[in-house]
Amino acid sequence: MTDDVWTRWPTREALSREGVSRPRRMLAWAVRLLVAGVLLWGVFDNRPVQGWAAVGVVGGILLTGAMAWAFFRTTHRHQLWPAMGVAAVLLALAFVAQAEEFRLAAVVMCCGIAISALERLPLVAAVPVSVVSLSVFAVVDDDAWFTTAVTIAGMSLAGYVLRLDAEARASAQRLLAQERAARAAEAESAALAERSRIAREIHDVLAHSLSAQLVHLEAARLLIEGGADRGKILDRVVAARRMAREGLAETRQALSALRGELTPLEEFLTVLVGMDEGTEVTVTGERRPLGAEASQAVRRVAQEALTNVRKHASGAKVRMSLDYGEREVTLQVRDSGGSPGELSDSGAGYGLLGMRERAELLGGSLRAGPEGEGFAVTLKVPG
Repeated sequence: MTDDVWTRWPTREALSREGVSRPRRMLAWAVRLLVAGVLLWGVFDNRPVQGWAAVGVVGGILLTGAMAWAFFRTTHRHQLWPAMGVAAVLLALAFVAQAEEFRLAAVVMCCGIAISALERLPLVAAVPVSVVSLSVFAVVDDDAWFTTAVTIAGMSLAGYVLRLDAEARASAQRLLAQERAARAAEAESAALAERSRIAREIHDVLAHSLSAQLVHLEAARLLIEGGADRGKILDRVVAARRMAREGLAETRQALSALRGELTPLEEFLTVLVGMDEGTEVTVTGERRPLGAEASQAVRRVAQEALTNVRKHASGAKVRMSLDYGEREVTLQVRDSGGSPGELSDSGAGYGLLGMRERAELLGGSLRAGPEGEGFAVTLKVPG
């Protein structure tokens, strides 16, 4: 044993009754009542006690009970010297009981002091207290020396086993508290992650929808400033209204996705490219359902790539391909290139930075840059 083992107190959790099951509490109270009954029977059955002697005996019993309670309180607070003082008083009462020929009461008190000391005091203090208590017991006990030795060894073992049991219970309580704290932290982390996911979905939907509307409204403004005819301006306004409706539909779809009600990815892409003339989509590989996050990433990147084509290469031919690989899914959007025109400064919307961030959050990647005369966006996500 190290010095720390000798000087270390049992933990407060071990010295308290917290976490003790109801049957064990009932058993502990039954033992206390049994000990109290044995004390009373040993006092009053030994010889007749009357008058002031009876008052003294009752006072001694009450003082013993008060000192036992004080011992439990001072050890629970880790107050060494007060606890040692209370143990000394209890030993003195045991000596008095033996001197007054209350032998059974003295034996019970000595045994109780030894076991309680080993259970509740640091070993550096518990060992001397238990040695003194058990020495008194050996003197008082009139059994054969072998029986007395076995009894002393049994009580010493019982006290130390109770100490180990209390420490094990305290460790279990601490582990349980840590597990509850970890579960609470995990639940809070999951809630924060879900909030971040919801915020990201709402941001992406609004960014895409509002960006597309801004393209058409900006075009309408430029047409008005250029004196264009009413029909062209109306076309842009109608297109902006269409994008607003699509944004509302996408918002509803995002909410459905958050509830796990996603439409098939291939169906979504087919509908998406159907809104733009000159855009085609191809799907290769063995089709399979993707996780909600990966599926949403593909959808958002496809939407943003088409929005960028509308803004920066209006009228360009677009080829979209979705490939189901062994361990990942690849989305590629290529355009044939075109003049940026008058709408290129109408805002960046969600942008490549947001798309790349979404991909990296999933452990994937995103590449975007010029390719030939046009531009290509390639997304890879695990799936």
